[in-house]
Amino acid sequence: MPQKQFREVIRDAIQEEMDRDETVFVMGEEVAEYNGAYKATQGLLDRFGEKRVIDTPISELGFAGLGVGAAMNGLRPIVEFMTFNFALVGVDQIINNAAKIRYMSGGQIKIPIVFRGPNGSAGQLGATHSVSFESMYAHFPGLIVIHPSEPYDAKGLLKSAIRNDNPVIFLESEQMYGMKQEVPEEEYLLPIGEAEIKRKGNDVTVVADGKMYHVARTAADQLAKEGVEVELIDPRTIKPFDMKTVIESVKKTNRCVVVDESHPFGGVAAEVGFQIQRDAFDYLDAPVQRVTIPDVPAPFSRPLFDAWLPNPSQVIDAVNTVTYRK
Repeated sequence: MPQKQFREVIRDAIQEEMDRDETVFVMGEEVAEYNGAYKATQGLLDRFGEKRVIDTPISELGFAGLGVGAAMNGLRPIVEFMTFNFALVGVDQIINNAAKIRYMSGGQIKIPIVFRGPNGSAGQLGATHSVSFESMYAHFPGLIVIHPSEPYDAKGLLKSAIRNDNPVIFLESEQMYGMKQEVPEEEYLLPIGEAEIKRKGNDVTVVADGKMYHVARTAADQLAKEGVEVELIDPRTIKPFDMKTVIESVKKTNRCVVVDESHPFGGVAAEVGFQIQRDAFDYLDAPVQRVTIPDVPAPFSRPLFDAWLPNPSQVIDAVNTVTYRK
């Protein structure tokens, strides 16, 4: 199988779906002439033309609403935000329209739309460009939230998202666009709402998504050298969240650490921890531990930023806490 970058599989998924279905189109800032701010739509304008690959003004509220209207009328828009930090300007269209119209219409109106783009921190970009939004969007009924960690998952899940008849928030990481992985050339789709156990282990369950998955994997590799076998679960989809896979793993390992790029209060890790104690309390040999960014905005200073973002050492410390090695 060829090695493909994260940005390349995003483009491949969009291209394959646009080839398959003429109702699929792309719009957003710089998606056409510039090939996308992160080159995730490179070549699509030449292939499909300006009626299906549309550059928009810098007006997230406007083109998010345009996408919702297009979806209501039978098209399948893919709306790219240059960063999900900018999507806050258009969040009324996402939360009050896209997420609610199917419910408010009694199921008569489908909203097959994908909002996609980079999420979370991306180095020294400052506090207003470094927010992880997965827990915020997962809070609202009607939205599917996908947060893939690897190129293979990203392609299969994006194709499934484009074919879904409900609004999907598809979160990518700016820092992972250059990541490579073997990806099949033949078409494949992945089911929305299914986690994957990406490393088997018996000592502790670690749950991590997005780029935190790679932080957790580095920690798991180090812990293996010390005789601690981590069972590493990548949820891939935040809403719906595959708690069944997590609970079954916790029943085996009796311990859990959740690694989450969002803030601690009301984050994904808080919800996962609650559900574990509710549904697997009798199996726990230690309280569930969380590794998150601290309850402060992202600093610009490089040393402070490195201390702010979760790292493998923090994951190792959390694992040592639940395994009583600390």
